[in-house]
Amino acid sequence: MSFIRMFPEQISARRHALLLAAAFSALALAGTPAAATPGEEAKVTSSAASMKDLMREAGLASSTQALGSASLSMEMKVAQLDTSEIRPDGGITPPTLAGDFAQGGLIIGQTQPGSTVMLDDMTLDVDGEGRFIFGFNRDHPETAILRITYADGTILAPQTLNIEPREFKIERIDGLPDNKVNAFTPEEEQKIVRGIELKKSARANMQKQADWTSGFDWPVKGRISGVFGSQRILNGVPRRFHSGVDVAAPTGTDLRAPADGIITLAEDDMYFEGGLVFIDHGQGLESALMHMSRVDVEAGQRVSKGDIIGAIGATGRATGPHMHWSLKWRDRLLDAQLVVPDMADEG
Repeated sequence: MSFIRMFPEQISARRHALLLAAAFSALALAGTPAAATPGEEAKVTSSAASMKDLMREAGLASSTQALGSASLSMEMKVAQLDTSEIRPDGGITPPTLAGDFAQGGLIIGQTQPGSTVMLDDMTLDVDGEGRFIFGFNRDHPETAILRITYADGTILAPQTLNIEPREFKIERIDGLPDNKVNAFTPEEEQKIVRGIELKKSARANMQKQADWTSGFDWPVKGRISGVFGSQRILNGVPRRFHSGVDVAAPTGTDLRAPADGIITLAEDDMYFEGGLVFIDHGQGLESALMHMSRVDVEAGQRVSKGDIIGAIGATGRATGPHMHWSLKWRDRLLDAQLVVPDMADEG
């Protein structure tokens, strides 16, 4: 029976130098995959924290550097899929996955270029180097099925991924203007509808280039004032869960791109979001930064991680100056806090 194995590696050196693609390259050679019969299923159970430190240390960076010369001060585990070696000559490099196998988690993978990768009934984007991503939303069921077919027709055994459930906070926010929570005027309704259309248009043609390989960093530093997945009760009325992470900072504080990408939306007066910027990181992954007091970019502009895109504000539906950062893969909202270093760990 095929299964996903966890390979521990111990490497000592300074933080933040490990490059994730290097880990893919080296760990793909860490063991020889067992033969499997097509149609068999594999399972992995991974805690929400098992890959978080690797993700944060690696910063999702990309390189062809060998793992042996990279830097990491921790014990890490990376899931590697067993393969179905149909060809008599063998020689198949097994794919690898890294990430949080939990609700809200982002998973990054690498396989042979030209492969077809499917998650349940969705065909994933795979770039020229065989890299792909996928994620699990806040309320994702307990399993997902990953299927990979190589360009030569080799079929890997379907892999059943076990998704760990999480507990999310309940937050109560009172004192919001009533027209930001309940009733809307005709003019406000028009503005809301216009915003929906702008966002839909911005997401119509997202790029397939994997800009997310630049790695992610905090768009701004400060006190974390809101977390992903918490349900908000606004003025006593239950609303949808909180879609991102909030960081409180003074109005006018520079806000930076969390990773490379293309600006697909740059609006300074959205009804709920206020100043809003979308960054397309490729392969369906998008950052949304909102409540900005100043927007310094425009749609179509390419940005690099760390570029200033605007400033912190309290525009739209906000009770004070802060950054709201949502991370979205296709139609699934993910926990952006899982892909960046702990705020307290950064020096």
